[in-house]
Amino acid sequence: MSDYTCDNWVVIKMKGDDPHYRLLVGTSGGYLDGDSWRMNSGITEVNETDEYYYFKGSSGSEYRCRKESYMLRMNNAGTWARLQELHGDKVEMMPEDTDWMNMDWIIS
Repeated sequence: MSDYTCDNWVVIKMKGDDPHYRLLVGTSGGYLDGDSWRMNSGITEVNETDEYYYFKGSSGSEYRCRKESYMLRMNNAGTWARLQELHGDKVEMMPEDTDWMNMDWIIS
């Protein structure tokens, strides 16, 4: 189990054979380590504080996401574009105004 803090994030609805939601995050690096992105294993739960959402994944990892940082940036935009190329309409980026605390993370 790992914990991650991200600089920007979006939630992707995967609508293929195994429908689920995933978190696509970006982290801005420095001069030596550069920018990076991660995609979690699938969202199972979310908690919140005044400033952050805490997304838990099916692998046990937790992602700390600042509420006002829901966006694509250079560090995760290329990955989103590639997902669209590979999966077409089977991937959907959830709107920024989604009520994350009242989502049913299990898609039937």
